[in-house]
Amino acid sequence: MISTEQIKELRERTGISISQCKKALEEAGGDMTKALELLRAKGTEVADKKAARALRAGVVACYSHNTGTIGAMVQLNAETDFVSNNSEFKVLADDLAMHIAAMNPASVSELLEQAFVKEPSLIVDALVKQYIQKFGERIDVARFSRFDSAEAVAESGSDS
Repeated sequence: MISTEQIKELRERTGISISQCKKALEEAGGDMTKALELLRAKGTEVADKKAARALRAGVVACYSHNTGTIGAMVQLNAETDFVSNNSEFKVLADDLAMHIAAMNPASVSELLEQAFVKEPSLIVDALVKQYIQKFGERIDVARFSRFDSAEAVAESGSDS
């Protein structure tokens, strides 16, 4: 028997609907780790089904390290402004901007393959797919830029 507490814990960890959490726990025989794996696999399946949908909304998020020497901007797109205006969507964009500042990926594909800086057991692509599953819409990292004042000073140093 799956307890309400187990369902609540899984929902808090993933943000996915109660019914999906309950179903995953039932399929996993109450094993939280297995349920998380099932939800991640389901997230990939959901994302694949939505891959051809048009993206018509989005947000730009910025992150600046507390030293003020490193920063990043990311454009995260969704299908509708209903999702792109959602506070949880904006948290994802903020987290991705922070990740980019910290991990310095060279491209979007490299970004998606990296272990997420806030939860290294999770790949960034899997993180995005969790949000696709949660919102039921296609989400895509359109582009990003990373700024490092030390690199800029080194590059311009020869001009001084």
